[in-house]
Amino acid sequence: MRRADLEHIIRAAADVAQDDEIVVIGGQAILAEYPDAPAALLTSQEADVYPRNHPDRAVAIDGNLGDGSFFHEAFGYYAHGVGPETARAPAGWEQRLVAIRVETGRGGVATGWCLEAHDLVLAKCAASRERDWEYAETAVSAGLVDPGELLRRAPSLPLTAEQLDHVLRMLGALTERSG
Repeated sequence: MRRADLEHIIRAAADVAQDDEIVVIGGQAILAEYPDAPAALLTSQEADVYPRNHPDRAVAIDGNLGDGSFFHEAFGYYAHGVGPETARAPAGWEQRLVAIRVETGRGGVATGWCLEAHDLVLAKCAASRERDWEYAETAVSAGLVDPGELLRRAPSLPLTAEQLDHVLRMLGALTERSG
């Protein structure tokens, strides 16, 4: 996915949800800070989004712009409507969101509120799938995130002690490899 594709999803999601604020919590959120992010971070066809002011309307986004929809067939990418609870990011992530502003078809402006890069990488680490660790490693090795900041924020992830211990061990190994 490219930045223009994400902007298109934000615009379309805002129209479908009738909410000019769309939160982007998936891997494509990296495009807010890094429009030319490494290709390895941009392989997904989906953007995980929800309407900030009407999160219940995420189901409409999923139905109209989701996997297998006409939108997906026409453009090759799609919006996955999720809820605010989907983000397993560090405490305070809502205050660090990064804005992408796009003109809407209605002559207004919609804002895509994207996870900040460190919060995004930590949310990926919290998911702890192999592909998420690859994402984190790429973001660190490309210099998009500071390993020290990841380690500082990690303890505020909404995880059990055992899960947090795993994330901290993996981040430590990742930091050693990149350092």
